[in-house]
Amino acid sequence: MFKHDKSLLQDVKVEQPNPHYAILMQEQLGGANGELKAALQYASQSFRIKDPAIKDLFLDIAAEELSHMEMVAQTINLLNGHEVDITKAVAGTIEAHVLGGLSPMLTNSSGDPWTAHYINVTGDIAADLLSNIAAEQRAKVVYEYLYRQINDKEIRRTIDFLLNREEAHNALFREALNKVKDRGSNKDYGVTEDSKLYFDLSTPGRNFANPNPTPPSFDNPRRN
Repeated sequence: MFKHDKSLLQDVKVEQPNPHYAILMQEQLGGANGELKAALQYASQSFRIKDPAIKDLFLDIAAEELSHMEMVAQTINLLNGHEVDITKAVAGTIEAHVLGGLSPMLTNSSGDPWTAHYINVTGDIAADLLSNIAAEQRAKVVYEYLYRQINDKEIRRTIDFLLNREEAHNALFREALNKVKDRGSNKDYGVTEDSKLYFDLSTPGRNFANPNPTPPSFDNPRRN
């Protein structure tokens, strides 16, 4: 069960409408590294997790990502203003003007519809955590790019908040990964001499030591 709180996680404002920048913000609403993708990925991954603490972690962060999505959508609303105007409809916003009445639609900044192909779910706790760590890192990069391209102090305040929350999620997923280092695909595959080789095929001389993977244990059945 999810509960909707009518207040935003953090209030959002803009100094002035900016339809062009609204297009950029669409990337974090309906893009491959956006808030909807994160929310549905973590929720979908949670369905098979047996560890109650990690299951709660995935669902808690998924719910917060929906709150981030709400903040991004409200920012897009404020940036678009209130009047449908075809003269302001450039690549990425045409559908919002002719189909959505300026509603923040589930598209990326190029106008491509959101797709479930963005979601990564393997059923393996280690692989899913690594995927989530990477997803949070990519989201941070997008927010950093967005931050650099706007001088509106109110939008920057919103982006700064969201960027820091992504880092918090990243840290939580990394902590969870440390707790499952002997579970899932971290323990189910063998370590042979072949896995301990490093081939330096770039330059003369060795810059990296041979890897030394931890031998797996098959004493306990796999559990998530």
